Amino acid sequence: MEDLSHGTLVFLDYFFLVFHSAYTLFSIFGWIWRKTRVVHLLTSLLTLFSWLLMGIWYGLGYCFLTDWHWDVRTALGKPPDSSSYVHFLIRETTGLDFPAPFVDTGVVVVFAVCFLLSITLNLRDYKRRKRSC
Repeated sequence: MEDLSHGTLVFLDYFFLVFHSAYTLFSIFGWIWRKTRVVHLLTSLLTLFSWLLMGIWYGLGYCFLTDWHWDVRTALGKPPDSSSYVHFLIRETTGLDFPAPFVDTGVVVVFAVCFLLSITLNLRDYKRRKRSC
């Protein structure tokens, strides 16, 4: 990161803010629309891969997007004081400072519900497609 210009780091900071936030919103709502359900299931599996499998080496709940964003913010001289992206996002956008464990629990519960909905609806859609063939 030291090799990147200040302008590039600022761009990356905004990029991660927008992309990671959009990814998070898609994780919550992507199962709703039939056309996005398969992609939602794949992105949910990618999230689980990061949280659980990469978490074996980096700590449970590890997110490579958060890690990269924190590297950028640290290089900009504004290191985050939260290990949770959602906790950081809530604090940055609303000024509310909920306890990090509370936010983390909420993230896991919402993710689990959305992941189960995605699996259920993808299976239902698959069975319907099979029957119509």
